[in-house]
Amino acid sequence: MNILELIIDEEAELYGIDAISLVEAPAIESDFIAMKSQLLEFKTQDQEKRIVMGAALIPDKPIYRKTGDEEYYVYFSKNTVRRAMELYFKNGNQANATLEHEHKINGLHVVESWIVEGEQDKSRMYGLDVPVGTWMVSMKVENDAIWEKFVKEGTVKGFSIEGYFANKYDFAKATIKEDKRYKAGQRVIMESYSDYPDGVKNNAKKALEWAEKNGWGSCGTDVGKQRANQLAKGEAISIETIKRMRSYLIRHEGDLDSSSSFSDGCGYLMYQAWGGKAGLRWAESKLKELELLSAVEIELGIDYLQKKIRSKE
Repeated sequence: MNILELIIDEEAELYGIDAISLVEAPAIESDFIAMKSQLLEFKTQDQEKRIVMGAALIPDKPIYRKTGDEEYYVYFSKNTVRRAMELYFKNGNQANATLEHEHKINGLHVVESWIVEGEQDKSRMYGLDVPVGTWMVSMKVENDAIWEKFVKEGTVKGFSIEGYFANKYDFAKATIKEDKRYKAGQRVIMESYSDYPDGVKNNAKKALEWAEKNGWGSCGTDVGKQRANQLAKGEAISIETIKRMRSYLIRHEGDLDSSSSFSDGCGYLMYQAWGGKAGLRWAESKLKELELLSAVEIELGIDYLQKKIRSKE
């Protein structure tokens, strides 16, 4: 079988790791541990930290994958592991978490991250025998349902990364006409669309014009600024980006209650940078057209949790 080295193509629209998923069977075959501590107040009581620690990426470890009839292995070099970690934080993704790569979940965020440098590493204190160059993370779980029904009961046992990478051989040889990427180790072919209306482009243009005159200040991330430039130019954007666009505009719609103009905080500025309300209408319309909206709408809400809990009782 082919063994493919995955690398980060920072010139691509999508690259690096954008979320960490809690899974039952981690592809890197390294479970995490849940940590507790004793807290002494007026009386002795057991206070759970609700922190899980484990390996997010292990360098040079072949990971088996199968797409259709195609079987292959993928792996990441030490340099790619380190760069993936750096970009994960640079892009502000430490609060992005999913369950089994399917359901977005809130109330989880990475509170500690490091690369294993030697045998005296902190991971050894907890019995995690991972090689030098491994990316370790500690994640705080403030979501009650996830902690009680998934972590404590052992339904999920480790981390699995979500992100986009390039096949080093194809990247170097430039032999593939389609834009092929690997998300969570699975080969994907990116489709892109540029049929959004002028209202989307104009909202992004206005945000860019205001920022050019007044500066971004502390507003937005590199991803948000990149999105504004793409939309203003009418560039084609991928299905994954359309999903992100819809998700961002839904999450941040409440920001418009306290920010109603470009000079009124970051809310209005970044909302327009992502296409504004016209962008939300187009994104939902496009996802409906592609019959993808139902999948996008599957988030870890009360209905899903109740089903999972009932299935265990």
